[in-house]
Amino acid sequence: MDTKTVSRILKYYRKLNHLSVKEVAEQFRQSKHPIAKKTIYGWESGQTQPSADNFIFLCNLYQINNLSEAIETCTQANTLVIPTDLERSLLISYRKHPEYQAAIHKLLELDSNLK
Repeated sequence: MDTKTVSRILKYYRKLNHLSVKEVAEQFRQSKHPIAKKTIYGWESGQTQPSADNFIFLCNLYQINNLSEAIETCTQANTLVIPTDLERSLLISYRKHPEYQAAIHKLLELDSNLK
C-alpha cells in the first residue's frame, strides 16, 4: 500500500470516528506506547508511515475491520466525505430494507441504474 493511500485512510477514519489527533495520541499513551501528535500528523500527511504494529493499533482504534473496503472507500472518492451519525444510520437502514430502495430512489429523484 502506498504512502498516499495510508495517509488518506488514517485521516479519513480518524475523522469518521470523531477523534482529534490529541485523542489518538492519548490512546497510544494509554496503551503504554506513546506517540507524539507530530508523528500522527506525519502519518496523515504522507511524510512517514506507521509501523505495522502502530497501523494495526490504529485500525482497531478506528474500527477498520476490512482493510480492502477501507482502501476502496478512500481511493474512489475524490473528496473525502465524512458522514454524520444520522447519515450512517440512514445508509444502514437503506441497506437493510431493499424492498424500499426503489421508492427511495423515486422520492429522491436518484438514477435507479446507479449501484
